[in-house]
Amino acid sequence: MKGLVYRGPGKKALEEVPDPRIEQPTDAVVKILRTTICGSDLHILKGDVPTVKPGTVLGHEGVGVIEEVGPAVSAFRKGDHVLISCISSCGRCDYCKRGMYSHCSVAGWMLGNTIHGTQAEYVRIPFADTSLHRIPDGMDEEALVMLSDILPTGFECGVLNGKVQPGSTVAIVGAGPVGLAALLTAQFYSPAEIIMIDLDDNRLEVALTFGATQTVNSGRDNAVEQVMALTGGIGVDTAIEAVGIPATFVLCQDIVAPGGTIANVGVHGTKADLHLERLWAHNITLTTRLVDTVTTPMLLKTVQAKKLDPRKLITHRFALADILEAYETFEKAAQTKALKVIIG
Repeated sequence: MKGLVYRGPGKKALEEVPDPRIEQPTDAVVKILRTTICGSDLHILKGDVPTVKPGTVLGHEGVGVIEEVGPAVSAFRKGDHVLISCISSCGRCDYCKRGMYSHCSVAGWMLGNTIHGTQAEYVRIPFADTSLHRIPDGMDEEALVMLSDILPTGFECGVLNGKVQPGSTVAIVGAGPVGLAALLTAQFYSPAEIIMIDLDDNRLEVALTFGATQTVNSGRDNAVEQVMALTGGIGVDTAIEAVGIPATFVLCQDIVAPGGTIANVGVHGTKADLHLERLWAHNITLTTRLVDTVTTPMLLKTVQAKKLDPRKLITHRFALADILEAYETFEKAAQTKALKVIIG
């Protein structure tokens, strides 16, 4: 089969790779119908994720059809249409019992990281019973690709960890797909203000159509001064960092109000400064998290009920044969106006 293979920092290729097979009784093999590219894949290609070894098929998102199941799989059978969780979980270890699937003692973020991922024709899914979700009949499967990772990531790591509350003020630093996913799901809690901060005017315009109340272009304006002006000099109750670079992490520290929360979502590959010389008496909370996907069933219901529309995030579509073009489009989002690209 064909798969997009990581060949070291800055190197990738669409190659012929062995078909996956059942290796453990709890495995399933899924034929990929639709997948996508994540910002985490770009961090891998920058060399920020050393657990990914050259030769690994990238990708951790997608929907597909069950091709084969191991003898211990009881919740699925051949032919079932499924949503693939970006996090694999055994469902039995202490971390899984606490809902911390990303820290599963035998699984966690495996796909496109420590084992071959979803940017291929087929993928092996460990612990299939607890790492797949059945797709209800009639749902838009292309849109559901957004539920593999970015929507639960934005919601769990940004909105829930950020303690977004009715009437609160929220700043989301980074209007990429995950930041926009946080914007969409923050509105579950009716904050009074959602300020989107980014360098890209197109993405800021998109954010306004998604429900942002204010936007700040941090490349053109002094973002700290702008946010302070918008909040009466107080700062925001929740600052969500959705980029993953030192400058945006510091920006969140500069705009958080006393008693507020900084929720880090971005993947950080280099050291970032925490200014405790200023914040030690500020009563703030700082949270970090890798998505656990515990909210995926709830998000699936909100999409089914038409309370959440993930299709808004899709801007481009490619065949697997054109995945290198898809990467170029995604990497050059400022020029292409790409948000999420669908491959399949």
